[in-house]
Amino acid sequence: MATGMTLATTTAGSGTASGSGTFGLWALFSQSFDAFTVALIAGSIVGIALIVRCAMEVREKRVLPEAVVSNFKDLAERGRLGELRDDASGDRTFLGRTVSAALAAPVGGRREAAELVASEQCARLFRAIEPLNVIGNLGPLVGLAGTVWGMILAFTSLGETGGQAGAADLSLGISKALFHTLLGLLLAIPCLLAYGLFRGMVDRVCNRGMILAGEIVDRIEVAAAAGGSNGNGAAVNGVSSTGPMSATGAAMAGSGSGASAGAGAGGR
Repeated sequence: MATGMTLATTTAGSGTASGSGTFGLWALFSQSFDAFTVALIAGSIVGIALIVRCAMEVREKRVLPEAVVSNFKDLAERGRLGELRDDASGDRTFLGRTVSAALAAPVGGRREAAELVASEQCARLFRAIEPLNVIGNLGPLVGLAGTVWGMILAFTSLGETGGQAGAADLSLGISKALFHTLLGLLLAIPCLLAYGLFRGMVDRVCNRGMILAGEIVDRIEVAAAAGGSNGNGAAVNGVSSTGPMSATGAAMAGSGSGASAGAGAGGR
């Protein structure tokens, strides 16, 4: 009977100890709260904001709207370069900036100007998503720094007690230290995943944008050459697109001015 009472007491004691030693994530978080935790939480908030912003900015519908693509192609195909210049100058999309630069460049330098602006637009899109890569790489390092700091504190407290600290106390200190590593990984994984997805999206959008810009510049060159050979001022580099003057009208204007000049000379 005494043995049974002893076993019951031992079981109750172990149950109480296990109950008091049970930790939830929130309790561990509150006990591990320090400067490293604040940095990781701030990084998580910034990372979420960047993911939302990049998801809005690098969408193909925003960078290359179908309405703009169709309008620019149609105007360039029909040789209405004056209207194309007006539309492109007021459009801040990828194609708007590229086509505007091509139309503003001198003859023979349109393709180079368009390629330069297109490269700048691609670099701008890649810069927009680059902070996700930086945060994703720094997160685990900050978490590791917090873990190392926590381990230092745990073993320092062990040394202060002359090595008399129990296994429960030591494991608690180590678990609080490792919690920083968990926070760092929770910060890094979503940021790096989003960065990889957005990088693929930006690469695809930039390739399509450069292809479309090249097609439109080719149509501009053809329209400008046709306009120059036909004598019309098809709206390139400041020339009006009012249409060609007919040969008969030009001849009549020339003969009229010659007659006027002859009459004036006879009168004198």
